[in-house]
Amino acid sequence: MSTLSTIQAIRHNKAFELFIITIIIASALLVGAKTYDMPDSVVQLLRFMDWFITGIFVVEISIRFIAEEKKLDFFRSPWNIFDTLIVFISLIPIENSDMALVARLIRVFRVMRMISIVPELRMLLNSLLVALPRLGYVMALMFIIFYIYAAVGSLLFEEINPVLWGDIAISMLTLFRVMTFEDWTDVMYETMAVYPFSWIFFVSFIFLTAFAFLNMVIGIVVNVLEEEHQKELELDPNHVTLQDLKKEISELKLLITESRRD
Repeated sequence: MSTLSTIQAIRHNKAFELFIITIIIASALLVGAKTYDMPDSVVQLLRFMDWFITGIFVVEISIRFIAEEKKLDFFRSPWNIFDTLIVFISLIPIENSDMALVARLIRVFRVMRMISIVPELRMLLNSLLVALPRLGYVMALMFIIFYIYAAVGSLLFEEINPVLWGDIAISMLTLFRVMTFEDWTDVMYETMAVYPFSWIFFVSFIFLTAFAFLNMVIGIVVNVLEEEHQKELELDPNHVTLQDLKKEISELKLLITESRRD
């Protein structure tokens, strides 16, 4: 077996992928651990572990690059470019400089490498990006509903509580609080003390936003996710569709009929 074949076998080995996923999780835990006050000895240990993890990432990126038969294909993937930038920027020794904050942020973003490693996570993110144009129309309609209800709420309830209904911008923020069910009954009961039927305003708003529109958003995302999953199945050379099975069954029936005639 050639060196390239060996590296390709390592690249596609499940144990290797699980090991890298474990290292990414360890990197995420390391970033969280650095937010606590710890003795200098522990800080030094964490710094050593950070460089050790960075070294593993460099080796992993190198293996993925060498495993590509056509090297330019490696950089055609946005995820490969992202991983390479994150890893090599992590190598820059800026921990004790004015750019220390940038170094910490880069190490936080290393957690996103989990998306590039796990195909299912990539498919989820791609589906979300594909769904964004469709979601735009739903978001536009939701904004119109928000704006209308905020205008009405500001006109009716401003004198009751100017802090919540003082202008249309504050009213929209209050309605967002209502939509997320954050103590929304307190807001409603306060207005009901003056307008007993104001519950209609809140219930209808919740029905339109929290139930109707959010379910539409979920439906669009799920639909796009199914479409992307179907596309990946169609690109899989081992995938057999129902039409292929019917065609093979028809050919078998034809062969059986011809053999009986002979």
